[in-house]
Amino acid sequence: MVKKWAIAAIVIYLSAAALVYWYIFWSANTGIPQNFRGTAADPATFLNARELVLSEEYSKIRNFLFFISSPFEWVFYFLILLFGISRIFKNWAEATSKIQVVRTATYFFWLSILSYAVLFPLNYFSYRLSRSYKISTQSFSSWMKDELIDFWVNFGMTMVVVFILYWLMKKSVKKWWLYAWLLSVPFTLFMMFVQPVVIDPLYNDFYPLKDKALETKILKLAARADIPADHVYEVNMAEKTNALNAYVTGIGTNSRIVLWDTTLNQLEDDEILFIMAHEMAHYVEKHIYFGIGSYLLLTLFGLWVTAKLMDYIVRRWGGVLHIPSVASISSLPLFLLITAILLFASSPLSNSISRYQETRADRYAVEMTKNNKAAVSTFQELTRAGLSEVNPPLLVKWFRYSHPTMLERISSVDKLKH
Repeated sequence: MVKKWAIAAIVIYLSAAALVYWYIFWSANTGIPQNFRGTAADPATFLNARELVLSEEYSKIRNFLFFISSPFEWVFYFLILLFGISRIFKNWAEATSKIQVVRTATYFFWLSILSYAVLFPLNYFSYRLSRSYKISTQSFSSWMKDELIDFWVNFGMTMVVVFILYWLMKKSVKKWWLYAWLLSVPFTLFMMFVQPVVIDPLYNDFYPLKDKALETKILKLAARADIPADHVYEVNMAEKTNALNAYVTGIGTNSRIVLWDTTLNQLEDDEILFIMAHEMAHYVEKHIYFGIGSYLLLTLFGLWVTAKLMDYIVRRWGGVLHIPSVASISSLPLFLLITAILLFASSPLSNSISRYQETRADRYAVEMTKNNKAAVSTFQELTRAGLSEVNPPLLVKWFRYSHPTMLERISSVDKLKH
């Protein structure tokens, strides 16, 4: 049975990958609708012939990688359960110490190492792809440094979560999911509070905006929006990427307005002010808090579904998957498998909510800056810098796009009255 299940999983994965390849490279229509041709939203009006070709190539490969990476991870979790690798890690952990937190850390370390090794080729290919299309400017040593930071930060945070999760499973077989969710609320808020001042600086240097004249203009916008901001932060991203970005991060007193230096280097002041007004809209309309609320509601539903599925699967196929009980640490790959599938399945809904908020932020920014021209040129430059696909396939939009497509954004702000 083990061999049949393994072969079936691999065949299903390869068949799905072939179907995705056909859809992205052959079936999906990414052309510009006739009524948008020749307008500001038509990439032929602001990209040269080579940029148009590179944009199409890069986007297709990136989209294909996205759709095969998630199922690849699912198959990995399934196979390490099926072949008893998770049970082996559990036995190693139990032989290490009698202290439960040490056992949990040992098990999770081996699982993390194997997961990183298996997924590394896809991650490395993605890095090389970005380098080859001149999106990434990051050296391999710098990229590996970020990878190692990622590994240890994720290991440290997730290990604590896993330890508490399985402690709850042992204490309450039926309600562990509810108690886990209740604890996730303060944990989520805490992580959002410390992210800007503890985690983000591990990857890049943040410092007050050097261009004080520009900072004054931005702070004037913030004052008009009743945003209590004293500084705008700049982050050194030019050594890693040619892409452009700006964002608002954190909550409470740790909130930060952040500009990538690539954005400062490549955009005009009016365009930067439009971006800043867009980010301020998220603060004004409380999108961060709505986002937290939506995330917590989805987490509650997801944990409940996960608990029901884990209980059913372990009762039905626990012997085949080498899982003696839900509360056994060897069930962790099953937990990760189910939650990963649920997260993927819910992404069209969460992306749809996010796209609505981004549309409102675009509208707010045009109303505040009263500059359609800057809004249009900003999105055109973002398209060029990231080789973005202006009109992606529908499934790509549903599953990948937390922002409206560039076709939608450019055409929308171009028509807005202020």
